[in-house]
Amino acid sequence: MRGPNRPPTHGTDPRPASGDPLRDPWVPAVRRALAEALAAPATGDVPVGAVVLGPGGPGGPVLATGRNEREAHGDPTAHAEVLALRRAADRLNGWRLTGCTLVVTLEPCAMCAGAAALARVERVVYGAADPKAGAAGSVWDLLRDRRANHRPEVIPGVLAGECGEPLSRFFRSGRSGPGPAPGPAEAGGNGDGI
Repeated sequence: MRGPNRPPTHGTDPRPASGDPLRDPWVPAVRRALAEALAAPATGDVPVGAVVLGPGGPGGPVLATGRNEREAHGDPTAHAEVLALRRAADRLNGWRLTGCTLVVTLEPCAMCAGAAALARVERVVYGAADPKAGAAGSVWDLLRDRRANHRPEVIPGVLAGECGEPLSRFFRSGRSGPGPAPGPAEAGGNGDGI
């Protein structure tokens, strides 16, 4: 139970995934993103994974995948979502990902939410909430801001616990893999290591 002096836990969502007509269809895609996330710590990166599905909703083809690679490439923009969106755009030979879905294990940060909106994805599906830097409803809601010219549908909390566990484990262990130790701003445990 969370008390006033206890930090929020990634992905705490009391609603079960089973029997949920909104979230259940997305479970296979989130599991695919989770497989990507689990490979990230090998390079010292925070375990976040993403998948871009082509038109067709949960049954759409996988166009691209990505995982955090900031430490692997020394690139501050190498978040899972940005890499997956770039790869999907390359595959489609254009930046407009109309009808596509971005599926990610952690609620997108401001940069990634902005990239998703600018790519014109139809929806964003995510697992664990990010209570420190989430920009799809937790801290900010860039994706559903009425002032934006494109507002994708947002489906939160798909396999939230399963998606949050690798993040919690990663930060509890003080990071694993060959990447550098976290700086003071990263030690708090934001899923994207911001």
